[in-house]
Amino acid sequence: MWRRFPTTWRRLAAAAGSAGVTAVGFVQCHSTPEADHVHDAMPSKFEHKRHLLLAVPKKGRMAAQIDDMLKGAGFDYKRPERLDIAHCTDLPVSVVFLPAADIAAYVSEGNVDLGITGEDIVAETLAESGASVNVMLELGFGKCRLSVQAPQSAEIKHASELAGKRIVTSFPQVTREYFAKYETGTPTSIKCISGSVEAACGLGLADGIVDLVETGTTMRAAGLEEVGTVLKTQCVLIANPKTDCNDELVQVIKRRLAGYLTATRFLMVTYNVHRSSLKQAVQITPGKRSPSILSLDDANWVAVNALVEKKKVASVMDELERIGATDILTTQLHSSRMGD
Repeated sequence: MWRRFPTTWRRLAAAAGSAGVTAVGFVQCHSTPEADHVHDAMPSKFEHKRHLLLAVPKKGRMAAQIDDMLKGAGFDYKRPERLDIAHCTDLPVSVVFLPAADIAAYVSEGNVDLGITGEDIVAETLAESGASVNVMLELGFGKCRLSVQAPQSAEIKHASELAGKRIVTSFPQVTREYFAKYETGTPTSIKCISGSVEAACGLGLADGIVDLVETGTTMRAAGLEEVGTVLKTQCVLIANPKTDCNDELVQVIKRRLAGYLTATRFLMVTYNVHRSSLKQAVQITPGKRSPSILSLDDANWVAVNALVEKKKVASVMDELERIGATDILTTQLHSSRMGD
């Protein structure tokens, strides 16, 4: 019976089954997406419709942020205790909770339609398998670097000096590709471990490491310094190459996420300003596309609404006050649709 389904389907079904989801039913309905099917807890209006699978990390550094983003973007679901799948109540979308390191593989092989994970995971998975995915949206959080690090005492100035030596990492494929361009004879020895990579040099297991760096605190505490960058990474929304990215439901998902992310980056600034200072005001608050300008009862004054990045809003308010703007207010955005 299991021979009917690809190996990765069996793995996904086994994971779902161990979490309380019926493995066989889970596989059957999504291996034949046009067939009628029913999931427990799925809203009745979606029971017999094809629905998308969206994979997200079940735990780790990105899981909480992704959960907040999905719920902030209007994905209404509740993950039952000990289950690794949750059904949205307002869209035919099921959220599947998987190890972050596996998401790119499941998406590339078509076991799930969409996924959210780090670009570092995507790069490592695709380098290993030779498969591909479509990056639909950069999400702007989870930003860090996959960097080459060496002991400070070694006084290494560039990552190329570690070519042909011992490197420990959790990303063997991209690390091997990175050092290959610097090798002149002896191949670099790449050893893969799953955690505490930063301890490898201190224990004498490696001459350098390749690991993720966000603030650098852990790196410096281990007596290491950054000598090269393999890649910069952030969370991304990815799709299987065979997924129709112009499909209405896929576009709704993308727009919801993009709208929420815009809302988290911007505040709406509202103020009144004398017409003689309007040109200066528009230069200070050009908005995302352009500001909205409304006439007031006093013909010499106008009201202006403009989006301003959160990190700049205090300085913008100072500048507006300097040119004589009054009644300067900021409004929090919960979501948006910008038509981009």
